[in-house]
Amino acid sequence: MKRFAVTLVVIGAVVSAAAASGSATAAGTLPGLVSPSGNIKCVYVPGVGSPSRLLCSIARASYAAKLQSRCMGPTGAGVDWHGFQLPAASKGNITCAGGILYPGTQHPRYVVVPYGKSWRQGVFACQSRINGITCLNRHGHGLFLSRSAWRVW
Repeated sequence: MKRFAVTLVVIGAVVSAAAASGSATAAGTLPGLVSPSGNIKCVYVPGVGSPSRLLCSIARASYAAKLQSRCMGPTGAGVDWHGFQLPAASKGNITCAGGILYPGTQHPRYVVVPYGKSWRQGVFACQSRINGITCLNRHGHGLFLSRSAWRVW
């Protein structure tokens, strides 16, 4: 069984960071990428008072139900979003959140990144490939997402 840390996102902090951010969200948009299949999405949340991060999700994956059940926990406390986070300077991790991840005035603007191409935003670089998406921060930490597997380092 894979070992990983589950991070509960403090929604207020994410909302505050996105609302107070500078140029990346000045027009009410958060830059994001989507795989050509539309299955994998990542959105850049710039940091103000906390480091920036990428929030990534996958619509269809062999492990999605297991991931969601881990986020729901044994008490069923409930979260409505599960995915992955890559902080600006540390290891990627699973993220569970209940509520919105950015204010209603801000919306992701996704660009399709063709297979074999890269997307860069802030300290992050993501590579789109047929077998999945790999994202790295400047410190060499990252995450890989595909329909059949995921990995954080």
